[in-house]
Amino acid sequence: METAVAVAQAVRHGERSALDTLAASRRAVEDLNAQLTAFVFLDWDAAEAAATAIDRAVAAGRDPGPLAGVPFGVKDLEDCAGMPTSHGSLIYKDSPPRAADSPSVARLRAAGAIAIGKTAASEFGMDSATSTRAWGTTRNPWNLATTPGGSSGGSAAAVAAGLVPFATGSDGGGSVRSPAAFTNLVGLKPTLGRIPRPNARSDVSSPGVLTTTVADTARLLDIQSGPDDRDRISQARPAICYEDAIETLTVHGLVAAWSPDLGYAPAEREVVELAARAALALVDAAGLTLVDSQPSFTNCNAVWLPMECSRLKAELEEESIWPARAELLSDMVRRAVGLASPDLASFLAAERARHALDREVAQFFGQHDILFTPSVSCRAFLAAGPIPRVIDGRDASLTGAEPCTMLANMTWIPAISVPAGFTSDGLPVGLQIMARRHADEVVLRLARILEQVQPWPRLAPQPMPPGID
Repeated sequence: METAVAVAQAVRHGERSALDTLAASRRAVEDLNAQLTAFVFLDWDAAEAAATAIDRAVAAGRDPGPLAGVPFGVKDLEDCAGMPTSHGSLIYKDSPPRAADSPSVARLRAAGAIAIGKTAASEFGMDSATSTRAWGTTRNPWNLATTPGGSSGGSAAAVAAGLVPFATGSDGGGSVRSPAAFTNLVGLKPTLGRIPRPNARSDVSSPGVLTTTVADTARLLDIQSGPDDRDRISQARPAICYEDAIETLTVHGLVAAWSPDLGYAPAEREVVELAARAALALVDAAGLTLVDSQPSFTNCNAVWLPMECSRLKAELEEESIWPARAELLSDMVRRAVGLASPDLASFLAAERARHALDREVAQFFGQHDILFTPSVSCRAFLAAGPIPRVIDGRDASLTGAEPCTMLANMTWIPAISVPAGFTSDGLPVGLQIMARRHADEVVLRLARILEQVQPWPRLAPQPMPPGID
């Protein structure tokens, strides 16, 4: 499957029909989805109706939009009209179709993109692997024995295997960037509020997408950005065009720092080396000024866990799921509920720690423009988990596979994961690029420069490697 930009251009100019593009996507899904469990719901009839309407518009001389005829998947935590949203849970597995799109899905469809189905997600987004009692285990196209990450694992698997050019995700602690790193994709968590949120209860989670190129990510951000009255922190549409900025923005001389661990996180040596090598290549290519500093921050996971687990517990109680139907929940979700703040004083202590983290990040970006880290702390682990509790001989029970991603969520700054290379056993590794709040164009421009000087394979090789543990 070609990129979203290439598909849309061909369809808009009548060089290819939307129906033919959809048929190619369908063949890929039928060939590979049984191995991957990337999609958990498909609606080909509705997709064909949408493709037919696009082809008719092109034939009539109308422009169907900048994503004309591009098939895509919608993460199963996000609403898409006419499709159910199961949240990866037995609780909602048989729920009826939703009546309306989320704000970002509505904008994608209005731009001509065609939703073909829902992609697998970890239950309520609370796992770094995508393996649920409701839908089974989602697998990484680069090695079927391993996970594509979580919670946007189905979207990552679908895009990396070439089933669709892009798929939506959501990132509340690394759930777009971690799967991107594990599957050799581009995964952006924009400044919070850049894309309106479908659910405004969490103030750390942002909608996003998984793509194979920076240009696709930039075009999708241009389309999804802008205010929505249902989200009180959604921002005005930026004056900048991201698709132009990735080719033209001046970044020469920006001050960058590198951290392998943010001061607290164990990480695999080979993963760190690959990410550091990519960061140095980017520093040279972009003309950045790399300073010899040792950035160190409050352990984001220790702040994130009690706050987000408390939010999850409250929502489950509100829906009469906890504790009445706890036996239907995954072990991971039950453990998350157990990590919720036990009382108001504990919750307020976590809130104070978060404010301290805001000050630390503000101080850092008062002296620097860019922060580089590994996107994840380890290579992709087994598809059904568990998350490694020991990494490089050190206790990782409180940091897991995503110790560096949560900094951006807790402080609302933009962060992107881009492919950095492959481990000795052939698994992808990502480099994370962070910038100050609202500087989304900077991380995108730097990602594009790395893509130019260190090109990556867009898709996992076919046929996919055998051997499922």
